Amino acid sequence: MSEPVLELDDVRVVFKRGRGHTVTAMDGISFRIAAGETLGLVGESGSGKTTTGAVALGLRRPTSGTVRFLGTAQGRRRTRGARAGAVQAVLQNPHWSLNPRLTVADSVAEPLAAVESGRLRTHHPAALRILDQVGLPASFAQRLPHELSGGQRQRVAIARALITRPSFIVFDEAVSALDVSVQAHILNLIHDLQTEHRFAALFISHDLAAVRYLAHRVAVMRTGQIVELADAHRFYTAPRHPYSRQLLETL
Repeated sequence: MSEPVLELDDVRVVFKRGRGHTVTAMDGISFRIAAGETLGLVGESGSGKTTTGAVALGLRRPTSGTVRFLGTAQGRRRTRGARAGAVQAVLQNPHWSLNPRLTVADSVAEPLAAVESGRLRTHHPAALRILDQVGLPASFAQRLPHELSGGQRQRVAIARALITRPSFIVFDEAVSALDVSVQAHILNLIHDLQTEHRFAALFISHDLAAVRYLAHRVAVMRTGQIVELADAHRFYTAPRHPYSRQLLETL
């Protein structure tokens, strides 16, 4: 495997819950993700997947352990990587990242404007180029989010994430709110875009079929720990941990 884009080494995250009570959301988590690679992260609700995504994005400080991005250890201050825009996210619901009052072109251009400064309109040409890459024609540029279908909104969210040319993207349940037929199109799009742009990806999902399509490796989380980490083919054909076998029975 090539040099990792993201490394987590023995990361723990402990939350305080009331008087003297704590919850360990991540308990000694270690993994690496290389350029062009997708790590699928699966497990039941409450297993620590979302906290792991937040740590990977630099939005949550670990209680202990080390997070490295492009070889540089991330400090105690919240950080978004070695360069602005190098880390991005695509969330379950595009409404969480799309301003209902901004046009598609403005929404997509907004992250680039934040990184490179300038008015949103200055970055419309770049927005149009990336919209074309996610399969949306220029006629969509002046539409508002409520004028789009769920799949189209998620394409806009992906374009918004890609416009800063990130090295790493977290997809957190990015297809779970979509119809099955639309899911397939979005999964194909993510696969093709990763092949072209070579970003590393953490694909968090409870949908093992979606993970099977995209992931090169699979990590299984349970109660804050990774109980299995394996190449996707081996995981889906010969899972070793009883909990992994239990999850795969739902397929």
